Amino acid sequence: MTNYNKLQQVLTELFQLDKAELDFGIYRIMNQKRDDVLDFLEIKLPKEVRAILESKQEGDTTALKKNLDEAIKMAKEFGLDPDTTPKVQEARALYESAGSITALEQEVFSHLASFFKRYYQDGDFISLRRYKKDVYAIPYEGEEVKLHWANHDQYYIKTSENLKNYAFKIDGDKTIRFTLKEATTEQNNNKIQKDQERRFALYEEEPITVEGDTLHLNFTYEPHKKTVKQDKLLEDAVSVLTSKVPGNFAKIFSLAPTEKNKKRTLLEKHLNDFSARNTFDYFIHKDLGGFLSRELDFYIKNEVLFIDDINTENEQAFNTQLSKIRALKQVAQKIITFLAQIENFQKKLWLKRKFVISCDYCITLDRIPEKYYAEIVKNKEQLEEWKSLFNVTIKNETGLKEDLFLVLDTKFFSLDFKDNLLAEFDDLDSQTNGLLINSENFQALNQLYKKYSTTINGIYIDPPYNTDSMEIVYKNGYKDSSWCSLMSDRIIGGKRLLEKNGIACITIDECEVDNLSMIMKQSLLGYSIRPVIIEYNHRGRVKSNFAITHEYGLWAIPKNEDLITRKKDISDDIRRNLRRTGTDSLRTDSPSQFYGIEVNKHTLEIVDVHLALEVDEEIPINTNPDTVVIYPIDDDGIERRWYYGRERVEKEGKNIANGSVYAKIIKTNYHIHYHQKGKPKMRKSVWVGPKMDASTYGTELLNDIFGMGKRDFSFPKSIYAVEESLQSLSSDINAIYLDYFSGSGTTGHATLKINRDDNGNRKYILVEMGEYFNSVTKPRIQKVIYTDNWKNGKPQDKRGISQMFKYFNLENYEDALNNLQLKPNNKQQQILSTNADVQEEYLLQYMLDVESREHLMNVGAFKNPFDYKLKVTENNELIPTTVDLVETFNYLIGLNVKRIQRTGAFKTVEGITNSGDKVLVIWRNLEESDNEDLNKFVKKMDYNLRDGEFDTIYVNGDNNLANLKKEEETWKVLLLEEVFFKEMFDVKDV
Repeated sequence: MTNYNKLQQVLTELFQLDKAELDFGIYRIMNQKRDDVLDFLEIKLPKEVRAILESKQEGDTTALKKNLDEAIKMAKEFGLDPDTTPKVQEARALYESAGSITALEQEVFSHLASFFKRYYQDGDFISLRRYKKDVYAIPYEGEEVKLHWANHDQYYIKTSENLKNYAFKIDGDKTIRFTLKEATTEQNNNKIQKDQERRFALYEEEPITVEGDTLHLNFTYEPHKKTVKQDKLLEDAVSVLTSKVPGNFAKIFSLAPTEKNKKRTLLEKHLNDFSARNTFDYFIHKDLGGFLSRELDFYIKNEVLFIDDINTENEQAFNTQLSKIRALKQVAQKIITFLAQIENFQKKLWLKRKFVISCDYCITLDRIPEKYYAEIVKNKEQLEEWKSLFNVTIKNETGLKEDLFLVLDTKFFSLDFKDNLLAEFDDLDSQTNGLLINSENFQALNQLYKKYSTTINGIYIDPPYNTDSMEIVYKNGYKDSSWCSLMSDRIIGGKRLLEKNGIACITIDECEVDNLSMIMKQSLLGYSIRPVIIEYNHRGRVKSNFAITHEYGLWAIPKNEDLITRKKDISDDIRRNLRRTGTDSLRTDSPSQFYGIEVNKHTLEIVDVHLALEVDEEIPINTNPDTVVIYPIDDDGIERRWYYGRERVEKEGKNIANGSVYAKIIKTNYHIHYHQKGKPKMRKSVWVGPKMDASTYGTELLNDIFGMGKRDFSFPKSIYAVEESLQSLSSDINAIYLDYFSGSGTTGHATLKINRDDNGNRKYILVEMGEYFNSVTKPRIQKVIYTDNWKNGKPQDKRGISQMFKYFNLENYEDALNNLQLKPNNKQQQILSTNADVQEEYLLQYMLDVESREHLMNVGAFKNPFDYKLKVTENNELIPTTVDLVETFNYLIGLNVKRIQRTGAFKTVEGITNSGDKVLVIWRNLEESDNEDLNKFVKKMDYNLRDGEFDTIYVNGDNNLANLKKEEETWKVLLLEEVFFKEMFDVKDV
């Protein structure tokens, strides 16, 4: 094999040209440009090497050969022996030292192959700068202490979607697609049995399905005993498929041999690639062009240009060496430019803010006007979900009125119903108590940035621990490095959302605690990292030398701030329902110390404080069925005085946000409690107690909520450990908590539990990628809203909490790739076909960006923004799906929504941005309305475009609305499409 053949082999792998038949993701994109890439690599690049060697080499071999021939001729003419004359000897030495162009070419090809092969491993570029044998140089910028890992300069992009898309073509028009049935993926701390590992196996119930020219090979990804090897399962699959695959797809059994396996078939090749693809991780380099350029310089200085070549007496040899280096550097730089274009294009898709695919709300019935009840009771899907979730059968509107904490899900209703219902809320985002996002968490954090920047009070996450039983998938030899990359960017993304004195807590065990601590120190500059030991397992996990009985909580706290405090312990007499228990506190005639507090049974809101009773006066019967009056009677049945006077309860108790008195239910009885502010007390760095036990207060609690048969999530955190953590993050009863590894939803549950205890209004944002978002995470929040008292999946009471939460799912990275097509327009094609220099520059630097622009966002489809479609992976298929442009835009501009209204062809959103701008967004269906209709609509809605009602107005489509320049020289009325595109792609590295 020649050096050029070796280079071809390396470049074929680098540019994915060995995967021409694959029909998904970046492979599909590159295959659309396969001919152009091959033309550059196989024809233009070799010519370029030779041209550089010939043009740059001073005194090339042709000229030197001519000089030698002339010297020999002259010697012979004088009758001298040419081999003995100094002139001939000098000319021959110059000629021989210059070497042939062919030899230099092969040397350049060898160096190119060695350089690119050195940094490329299994689909990713890894920093392996060899300083000398067995020694690598580590990038270092003078830090006192620095944690370095192999993938530190790359984005970790592994998502569960990688399990969904794998397809290849045969015969040009037939597609073979691997489809997963009932696939389970290990998320966060979801353990499988120690003697089991997940394996790919043929789906026995239905191994194949055929849809036209597409053959689906159906597989599962489920736990198997470790003794069952993946290779054996794939062999079994091939054996079964041999007799099942229809004849018109028989080409999948054609040979695709390797040196080791001469009989390997095309099916076996792709089966192995498919299973490997889902057990490796994937990365996108943050600056591939800069990285490879720096490494090229290092490579040339250390392995091409040797010190002995400098100041040599043989000037011609030195010039030859420089010529070789020029060729190596110029050609390598072109390859680097091309590779960087591909990598930067993927990075652009990874970093771009994503479309909101669908968005819905879950709302308790107490917040829904009764005029909607007639339609609600007719909705069979909603009634069936209530039966499934809450064990409640609703037959009529009366049933709705008697069960006001049933949680309605707008996904079951028409768009008109949803629009009308949301229009009932005058301050929609303020009245929304929670947000659930079904998405890869890096994308979700990116999506939240504009709206929630510097507003989150506390972050609590419970990431994958990366232990043997629950490790993340990783590239061979890069287990810890992959985990570090996964965590680093997400920690930085979360930090951008924290308020000035916001605190983050990350729980972890001994496996990665050291790496996590260093990552947090590097990523959270200006924060102190404080560890807390949480003892949760008194029996201990078996480890060598020590039985592990604890894990850690690492707290990131703004430096020089004492923020982790707790309220002073409440004394026993105050705990016992605000009464004095000594003999001197028996009932007296003091009118301020013996009165009833009337509380709403459902919301626990204090609605009235009654006048004091006379000494012998009977407690009056309360006739209001929705309220209860609570009097101070202690555990022994003795009447006691209230700790607070009636005037203070009236002043503070009715406004819980500022007050100290609140109602609570304990063991089905109503009580009044006192929220004591007290003095701050430092929390301890060791948390010990039975309530930290995840098995009892995590797993068993989840079994109570869902029933013993629920196994989608087998290792949730203790509700009390999470509750303690959240209260430590912020004592503000209006705090916003974020958990972007939310798993089964314990953080949301804990937030609701704390709010129940003190009538708080804390909000939660939960992000979860796993399939169980819809089977565990979201249903858990719905169930806990209905009641916090469950047994074997059945509610034990109906004491709910008034709530509304929003949930949506985001476009994922793979779908962003799968929606792209590459094709230059006619004008571009004409320029490229007539100018070779422009063609090369276009291919190496601009092709992907220019040709994908129309497909990244179809501005033309904004004519009807309510019917904008993308192909989205659903049940392992790409399905055309209507996406929510309105909700997407709200997040792109960071809009806190006040009001949403739909009127015919128009939909308006009013709100305020984080910077305080008052915004109006007007969406319209341009297929059903024109600018005259727009002007009439604005007049009808009484929007005054010239006053200060709104600072900025966005409208889709060209319009003739009156426009004004604002003080900062920007227009008040902006074209929505332009802002949409700009904000979606206005991204920076994290």
